Amino acid sequence: QVQLVESGGGLVQAGGSLRLSCAVSGRTFSSYAMGWFRQAPGKEREFVVTIRWSGGGTYYADSVRGRFTISRDNAKNTVYLQMNSPKPEDKAVYYCAATRDTTYYRVRPSSYNYWGQGTQVTVSS
Repeated sequence: QVQLVESGGGLVQAGGSLRLSCAVSGRTFSSYAMGWFRQAPGKEREFVVTIRWSGGGTYYADSVRGRFTISRDNAKNTVYLQMNSPKPEDKAVYYCAATRDTTYYRVRPSSYNYWGQGTQVTVSS
């Protein structure tokens, strides 16, 4: 059974930092791409960033480029989202996801096959 489990969410001050983790179990994702999405109350799920597990290529949403960094640890089967200088508008539930389609960088939630349960991030001003 495939499982993606996010952790690390919580309350952070604007301008601070927070690191989210996504632990992957149940299969090897070496041929997959991983993504982080977020969803604020009353809004659609929004693409944040994606990384190819093999090769490490990344693509960021404009809203987070330069502030957030995605990385992976192959040995731990874990993907990280380092959030630096978060803003109040970054407040959302953050989801980790995996897709088999690595042809291009996928930014639509419908392109992803597996999802975690989400972790809440709140940014205080």
